[in-house]
Amino acid sequence: MCCREARASGVPGSIAMIPSMKACHLLRAYSVLWAVLLQPQFFVFALAPHNAGSKVPFVGCRSDGQTGPLKAPRAELKKVAIPAEIAGHLAYYKAQDGFGVLAPRGWHCFATYGSNGVNLYVTPAQIKGTELLSSGWKGFSGQAIQVSESIGDTSGRFAVAQTIARVFPDRKDFVDRVVSEGVEPAASFPSGAYPTDKLTYRWKHAVEFETPPDAKGLGTDSKLLVNGSPVRGVAILFGQEPSLVKASVRLPSDSLVLTKAIINQLENEVRAAGRQ
Repeated sequence: MCCREARASGVPGSIAMIPSMKACHLLRAYSVLWAVLLQPQFFVFALAPHNAGSKVPFVGCRSDGQTGPLKAPRAELKKVAIPAEIAGHLAYYKAQDGFGVLAPRGWHCFATYGSNGVNLYVTPAQIKGTELLSSGWKGFSGQAIQVSESIGDTSGRFAVAQTIARVFPDRKDFVDRVVSEGVEPAASFPSGAYPTDKLTYRWKHAVEFETPPDAKGLGTDSKLLVNGSPVRGVAILFGQEPSLVKASVRLPSDSLVLTKAIINQLENEVRAAGRQ
């Protein structure tokens, strides 16, 4: 309406009283921009660079694996690039090896490790290491976060190749090399994205994903079992070989802003480590 009135006026010198066409278009553009930035899915990314000084509690996680149990690392606080109002709901969980991850305060964590890489699990309930390492354990049926680092020049190469086959077609040569070993058949590395997954490439070798409820996808190619809630996360290739960092996050439906903050923090850490 503003722009229509300005065009219809046609009265010289009327700029002071009626906005010009240029001013109207600028006003409309700013209105659209703010409408977009205030959406939850953009909130974290828009504000994070201006909140690099936020601090959250550090929670050390015990580990068990190839060479036996490892104690939890100790620290008091962790600086994170998220707004203070979001940081107030989160803590930083980390084992001795691998990447750490943001997760809701008051949750519990445990990590497993081996020559193939590291898996860090964070859940609302206590986690028993003996259960995670048992052959009969299937996974988490409820809320959970898993961050895995799979090393491409070890037995972790199979997990790396499976993810590459799904979402990083320009690295198909790596999949071909793994298949040519004859250890796993080509059928173990299906090509192409899961049909119901929503993918958003953050950079060439980093893709955020959303696996919808009651569906198999990148989110459930983890220890997060299929259920009635979506799984969101990110998969990032790093190194020449390459290796893979992957996070799968399932929080309550009203925690999208926290989920975005968790994913964004991991992306920042991978970049800072020079592993993008």
